[in-house]
Amino acid sequence: MNFDALNAIAKAMVAPGRGLLAADESTGTIKKRFDSIGVENTEANRQTYRDMLFTTEGFEQYTSGVILFEETLFQKSLAGQSFSDLLQSKGVIPGIKVDKGAQPLANAHEDETVTEGLDGLRARLEKYHAAGARFAKWRAVINITENAPSDYAIHVNAHALARYAALCQEAGIVPIVEPEVLMDGDHPIDVCEEITDLVLDAVFAELSAQDVYLEGMILKPNMVISGKKCPEQASVQEVAERTVKVLKRRVPAAVPGIAFLSGGQSDVDATAHLDAMNKIGNLPWTLTFSYGRALQAAALKAWGGKTEGLDKGRAAHLHRAKMNGLAAQGKWNKGLEKGA
Repeated sequence: MNFDALNAIAKAMVAPGRGLLAADESTGTIKKRFDSIGVENTEANRQTYRDMLFTTEGFEQYTSGVILFEETLFQKSLAGQSFSDLLQSKGVIPGIKVDKGAQPLANAHEDETVTEGLDGLRARLEKYHAAGARFAKWRAVINITENAPSDYAIHVNAHALARYAALCQEAGIVPIVEPEVLMDGDHPIDVCEEITDLVLDAVFAELSAQDVYLEGMILKPNMVISGKKCPEQASVQEVAERTVKVLKRRVPAAVPGIAFLSGGQSDVDATAHLDAMNKIGNLPWTLTFSYGRALQAAALKAWGGKTEGLDKGRAAHLHRAKMNGLAAQGKWNKGLEKGA
């Protein structure tokens, strides 16, 4: 294992003012996005949409890497260049989603899942590395309900995350470790804080037990936030303070960076929360973004599946990338959103 190379990639992924574009939607997930704008979910349309995102002039100033779906890693741009080569030519690191999705957890409550995809992963990672991928992503899903999560569900998912991470590092690929505590539900922020704390504690215990090289990984957690249906929504500052508190308690300083998921927040909320955390300062790791919908929603709507909408889609993508690049440095303010 080349520890120096893994550390160098991880540091590049969280370079100052840059974050990750999560464009790894499965075929089923992107269908929902396309349905919202009345676009048919065909391979050609998926190729055109992702080509629009990756050919946005200047997005690389704010984007260190892109998480790709397997189809996209082996797909070509409309100009005939592989998407992997296109991104690398812009100084953007190609990454790959490697999990096979969350499935019902045996002998558990119906609200609990475990992420599958470990079978055959070693061979797939070799193939992805050969295609240019230098980091990977695996998402574990933790649901908060009256009956969940159980210690069983937390630890099964933590164990799988660590197994995946170890296999990635063996293949020369930096693992993004993503334990997502969902913001669905009506729970208050206190409950999210408690569960996030338990989950991160379990995840780093497993990473240690499986000898994962912390300097060669990135953490992609949820923010500590009120449930979507909670009548009392925490302020931006409270979200920032509680999130940083939990991270300082549970995430070793050896981890180069933390790239948050947006988890269903609005575009501006996700940016504001990231900015407020960076304004706190005195943090042992870099805090940046790894957003999917919060970077893409405006671009998707502006494009609308029409050729004449491509430039509008690129402009919307660039704006959101720039806003989050500023937030990753604590330099964003709401007045800058007028550029939209």
